[in-house]
Amino acid sequence: MGTLGAIWGITGVLLLLGSAVYRLSVIAKAALSHELLWQHWAVLLLCVIFMAYAEGYRAFQQRFSPRVAARAKYLRSRPDILHVLLAPIFCMGFFHATRRRKITSISVTAGIIVLIVLVRLLPQPWRGIVDFSVVVGLAWGIASVAFFGYRAFASDDFDYPPDVPDGK
Repeated sequence: MGTLGAIWGITGVLLLLGSAVYRLSVIAKAALSHELLWQHWAVLLLCVIFMAYAEGYRAFQQRFSPRVAARAKYLRSRPDILHVLLAPIFCMGFFHATRRRKITSISVTAGIIVLIVLVRLLPQPWRGIVDFSVVVGLAWGIASVAFFGYRAFASDDFDYPPDVPDGK
C-alpha cells in the first residue's frame, strides 16, 4: 500500500502540473500568434529568464520537488489509508505536516490563486507572455519532480526532510 501511495502522490503532482502546462500553453500559443513588437519580445525574454530561475530552479528544484519526493518516500515507508488516498495533497504538504509546512503550502497556494486572477485581467499578448513564462517554470517543475521522485526511490542517500509532525 505504501509503494502505491508514493507512486500516486508523485503521479498526482505531475498530473496537476501537467494540466496547468496544457491549459496555459493554449493561451501562450495565442499570444505568439499576435504580431509581437520588440517590447513584447523583450518582456517575454525577461519573464522567461525570471520564471525559469525563480519558479523552475528556486521554487521547484530547490524546495518543492525534493520535499514532494521526501514525503512520497515517507508515505512509502509509513503508509496510512488516508494519506495514501490523498497522496498528491499529502506530498504537497497540505496535511500531516509541520505547522510551518502547512502554513507555507496554504500561503503559496493562495498567492498563486491571487496571481492567476490578476494575470487573467491582462490583455493579450501580455497575458500570453506571462503564461508562456509560467509554462517554462512549470515544465522545469515537472522535470524536477520526476527527477527527485526517481532519486528518492533509486538512491540510498536521499536525505531531504519530509516535514512531518513527528520529525522523522
